[in-house]
Amino acid sequence: MSRHRVVSHERIEGVFWVTQPDGTKKLATINLALGRSVYGEKILQFKGREYRLWDPYRSKLAAAIHRGLDSVPLWRGEKVLYLGAASGTTASHISDIIGLEGRIYCVEFSQRVMRELMGHVAAYRPNIIPILADARKPEDYRMTVERVDLIYCDIAQPEQAKILADNSDIFLKDGGWIMLAIKASSIDATKAPSEIFRREIATLENRGFLGLRQISLEPYDKAHLMVVAQYRRRSREE
Repeated sequence: MSRHRVVSHERIEGVFWVTQPDGTKKLATINLALGRSVYGEKILQFKGREYRLWDPYRSKLAAAIHRGLDSVPLWRGEKVLYLGAASGTTASHISDIIGLEGRIYCVEFSQRVMRELMGHVAAYRPNIIPILADARKPEDYRMTVERVDLIYCDIAQPEQAKILADNSDIFLKDGGWIMLAIKASSIDATKAPSEIFRREIATLENRGFLGLRQISLEPYDKAHLMVVAQYRRRSREE
């Protein structure tokens, strides 16, 4: 008999709280690839379902939820474009949340990391489509990616907001959502993170994103900010 207790997250569909035998609470998702761990996370059984614990020190999305993000624009069956998917830690949990009805296009620039993503994650999750490409050149994968509901961006590049906005103009539906994990040191390590954050947010506002919500990811990720916003497609006259 499981010594864990599992309850649904108060507001986020497909995300759960697991209370462990020592009383600590961890986030979790229902494992789409039964029996398989992606990054060494703990797997547990509870009332006939298999759950994967979600580590906020390994996933910025989990860190944002722990820091108070109580509404994630991510639902079962949605289409997601993930810029900077790396080896698939966060992408695998998004894969759990959107289920087999959904699809996640994972763009990654590094060949070595892409091999890990393909061999350890995408091979067991049919809703993940790996794309070896540079997120700064969205035209290179324009013929592969359909119109999506959400773009999740976690790239170690200067002009992170601009790259996200450029991809949004091509792939994101009007009224869709973005989640941008800004890493200040990747943009300019000589400037204060607050200055970097203001500049990136101004870029998003100028490119038509509305209702920007900002969540500091500390202490899980130093000098990182998660921004959630909704996209409004501009007409040619604007």
